[in-house]
Order: sequence, then structure tokens, then C-alpha cells
Amino acid sequence: MLAGTALMAAALTACGGGSGGSGDGKAEPKKKSDMAITVNLTGDQAKPGEPVKVSLAEGKLSLVKVSDGKGGELPGKIADDGRTWASERNASPGTDYKVEAQNTDSQSASAQFKTAAADKVNKVTINPGKGSTVGVAQPVSIVFDNPVKNKADVEKHLKVTTSNNTEGSWGWFKDYTGNDRVDWRPKDYWKSGTDVKVEMNLNGVDSGQGGGMFVKDYSTDFKIGKDRRLQVDLDAKKMTVTEDGQAVKTIPVSAGTPGGKKASWSGKMVLMTKEGTIRMDSQTVGLGDSYDKMVDYSMRLTWSGMYIHAAPWNEANFGRANASSGCVGMSDANAKALFAMAQVGDVVEVTGDGSKGKADIGNGYGEWNLSWDEWKAKSALSGAPQNG
Repeated sequence: MLAGTALMAAALTACGGGSGGSGDGKAEPKKKSDMAITVNLTGDQAKPGEPVKVSLAEGKLSLVKVSDGKGGELPGKIADDGRTWASERNASPGTDYKVEAQNTDSQSASAQFKTAAADKVNKVTINPGKGSTVGVAQPVSIVFDNPVKNKADVEKHLKVTTSNNTEGSWGWFKDYTGNDRVDWRPKDYWKSGTDVKVEMNLNGVDSGQGGGMFVKDYSTDFKIGKDRRLQVDLDAKKMTVTEDGQAVKTIPVSAGTPGGKKASWSGKMVLMTKEGTIRMDSQTVGLGDSYDKMVDYSMRLTWSGMYIHAAPWNEANFGRANASSGCVGMSDANAKALFAMAQVGDVVEVTGDGSKGKADIGNGYGEWNLSWDEWKAKSALSGAPQNG
């Protein structure tokens, strides 16, 4: 039976007088008919991406259930006047729904509808991954497959919950790939031991023109590990590693050659991945045929190719001169030890003269180079902070 039409069962009437049919003038009470409801979505090609709304012609609603046949339900609320109910989530594309309603007189009604399939589907890539332990600078990062025009509406469906009410905010910008991206960054670096849960209730949300609709929810959870920070001083040609504010290791390094494309990026970065032994080819980063070699203990800082890694071929310059092609190199022994202790999400801050400036915000995790007010301004919701 389709919604959008009054669903009224036939009234049951009194069917006889007293015993023996003598008709003593006392009619039996009239039984109440089932109630009538109207649903805003009807048929088998109903428009997805909007809330389900149920209206009652007379009386007051006591219960409304909208289920999808797969065990899922759309949560919702009955209005104060009891006459209408609206779902808090949108109807998802390509889904069969059943509406069941009951009023305060225990009368009931039901309806069914099916939403049309999405013309285009948007998907996301999420970091950090579920169950991971990361450093104190790691943001929540969501990259979208397709453009997101409805940024404010999408952001409203994203929620970060933390074990210690960490203050933070979402910010929108372009990823290094050119795709739309939204990150959640705390006001200050995370506190060690914080548990973080991210809920992306995107099923049924429309990305806007050219982006398509989301057809599922996403989630991730992670924990903040040790407070470890890697501080690279280009002037002193050394890296200082601190844990919980205490220096635990000082490493002679050789960073990027000052001036030109081979200089290192500076500013606050985040250790993105620990990739180990990888092939580094200068032609892939626009440096001609300068090098093409296998490199050990590689840890990525930017998408454009800045790493911390072992560089035994540059040993003469460790602690003496910045002479690499942009990466921070060190001895095999120091690189091995650092690789063993470092974790994805650790702070990496490069200071001193001779850099080529700060990397673009989407070239890795560059949000820590912005002030808190600058970061909040990147929220599609007027920069309002979201406490976890």
C-alpha cells in the first residue's frame, strides 16, 4: 500500500440488538476505525536525500517506525503537537522503506515506498584507520572521490567524540590530488592517551552538483600515543627528538640544498607514513635525473616527496651542510633507530634558513601552520568549534 494516500480501514459497525433480536434500544458502542496517515515520499521512485515526514489527520502520534528491511531504522521525532513526525536522517537511495505508525488511541497505519537509485555515488577515504595508534599531531582527514558543493550540509553529518572533550574544528580545502578534503584538527596537539571516535553519518546526504549522493555511513576510531616531536634545525643541521617534553635523541642530519627546488619545506608537518625501503626517482618529483635509488627507513612528510630517511651516500654532510634533494637524511644507524621509535602522526617541525617555505596545506597535513582562528575559519559552519 503506498504512502501519500489516506490509509483508512473500513469502520466496524454494530451488528445487532440484544439477545433474541428484541431490540431493547441499546446500541453496542461503535468500534474505532484505524487512523489515516500521509507520508511525503511515495511510489517506487521516491526522491532520496531528504527526511521522511509522516502526518496524522486527526489525533496524536505515539509511535512512528521507518525501517529499511535490512535491520536499519531512520531515527526521528514527533512534533510537540503530536500531528507530525520527521526523520533525523535522510532517506537513502535505492532503498525499500516501510512506515509503521500508531496513535495515542492504539490505532495503527502503515505505508511503503522505495527511493530511486542515485545517479552518482560519492565515496570517501579516511585517516587514521580503525584501531590505530597515532601521534599527537595526527588530524582526522577525509578525502572525497567527487566534488562536495554542499559542504555545510555534509559537515553537519560529521561528528568527533573524544574521551576528554578535546576542542577542535573541521576545515575544508583541496587535497594534493585536487579533490575536496575536510580535516578535523584539535585546537592544540592531542593529549597522549586520548580515545577518538569519528562518525560520518553520510548515508542519504547529497554532495551537490557533480558530486553525487552518499549511500553509506562511515566511521573510524583511534588512540593517541606517546607525545613525540621531531625538531629539525636547518641552521644547526641536526634533529632533536623529544618524548613528553624531554630530549631523548639528537641526530646529525643533512637537509635540502638551500635555494631552488632542492630546498626542504619548513614549518610544522606530520609524519604521514612509515614506508620503509622504497625506490626514489627524482624524475617523479620534477628534479630531472638527479637520482634513482632504493632508500631505507623512509618516512613521508609530504605528498610531493619530502621524507626522513637513511642517506649513507651523503655521510660527509651530516651535521655540516644541507646538501640533499629536499629530504632530511641521516646515517643508517640513526635512521633505523628513529624508524623504530617514530609513529605516524608525530610532530615534525623544520626551522632555520634555506627552506623553500611552508608546503601547501593539502600537501600532507599542513593545518598546524595555521593559527586556531585561521583554521576555524575554514569550517563550512562559520568556523564553530566542535567539542568531542
